[in-house]
Amino acid sequence: MNELDKILIKYDQPDFIEKLSEIRDATFGATYFGYDSDKDKQLDTILKEVIDRDDEAISYFTEKFDGIELTPKQFRISEAELIAAHKTIDKKLSKSIRQAIKNVREYQSKIFVGKDKNFKSTGIKYTPIRRVGICVPGASAPLPSTVIMTAVPAQVAGVKEIVVVSPPRYNGSIHPVILATCWELKIKEVYRIGGAQAVFAMAQGTKTINYVDKIVGPGNQWVQNAKRKVFGAVDIDSIAGPSEVLIIANKSANPAWVAADMLSQAEHNPGSAALFTDSEKLGLDVLSELKRQVAELGRSKETIDCLLGFGAIVVLKNMADAIIHANGFAAEHLQIQCGKQSRQIAGKIQNAGAIFIGDYSPVAVGDYWAGPSHTLPTGTSARFFSALNANDFIKSTSIIEYDKKKLAASADDIIRLAEAEGLDAHARSVRIRQENRS
Repeated sequence: MNELDKILIKYDQPDFIEKLSEIRDATFGATYFGYDSDKDKQLDTILKEVIDRDDEAISYFTEKFDGIELTPKQFRISEAELIAAHKTIDKKLSKSIRQAIKNVREYQSKIFVGKDKNFKSTGIKYTPIRRVGICVPGASAPLPSTVIMTAVPAQVAGVKEIVVVSPPRYNGSIHPVILATCWELKIKEVYRIGGAQAVFAMAQGTKTINYVDKIVGPGNQWVQNAKRKVFGAVDIDSIAGPSEVLIIANKSANPAWVAADMLSQAEHNPGSAALFTDSEKLGLDVLSELKRQVAELGRSKETIDCLLGFGAIVVLKNMADAIIHANGFAAEHLQIQCGKQSRQIAGKIQNAGAIFIGDYSPVAVGDYWAGPSHTLPTGTSARFFSALNANDFIKSTSIIEYDKKKLAASADDIIRLAEAEGLDAHARSVRIRQENRS
């Protein structure tokens, strides 16, 4: 376990800035494919195949990447399968799923702003996006929470058509818990396909799968970079994966809890986990806890590799520096465990997907229960992307309504501006109305 000692870096070591940059670059690199890289070229090939070969390409890549042979008729999960899955899951789990749905629906409804507004001669009209595709990762364990955290905000916004795709990683299909959650939410269009090919199928449309207008959801590099590639043909939520946590903590923090929070993201492999602290003692204590706790994990080796590649314990000179660097990292999950100072520090954070304040707000609370969506921007993109929410599923249309009198009052100015731009026809469209005022 001594190999983990290398993840500890301190502000007074000569190569500190270089090491800090390496950590940030590793986090960025875990999310994005380089332009014209081999992986980026492979994505281009997959996209071209989907365009050229339609459903045949989806079948081919599903067998290639997931090891499952499917004909196009087998892509979609039948309603009978959804119902059967709903009947099989544990009743206590069903109750927890329903309560999580309720929590998310209540929160999303509170923050929803999509009401039309009209002023004297202008206004704004909000319309739900017609059709949305949701990517649910095919992890080693089922992720019903992703269905909840993506579909419920869309439903609050009024989206009528919701499509779920997830790779066939459970007995050649999708895990029953995911299917049961879809049925609980009255989502009936579910396909057992995943990866980049599923993103491209939803963006382009195939004979079997009608195209969508927006694609959302977390996932691995392939899914997120596929989303990036089709952005413009469809809308996307953000670049949402792989997972990240950055913890700001001072000497009051519990080192065992901090270590556990770091490991909860590192076990995703890849998953970035970093601690920023102004206490060298806390940094050393957390390092000791990481060594102890990681040995108890079933995927200990993979998690250690992840910490070595994407993890860090960073001892900074003071908390002001921690805040500056945290804003530069723009992490997906930002936890603040600084006792009574936690809320004050949170107020100084400008860039983060979600902020978890205090010792009793682990990421898991946001992942499953609190109400905000766990679909969050990664790879430093929280500098400009936001957490997925109900307002992301509406589009706004500007409304302009001038009457004869109001146009006349503004006509000279409009004509002057149009002529300054050399757009005579624009000017004429206003002038002609002034020449025929009767």
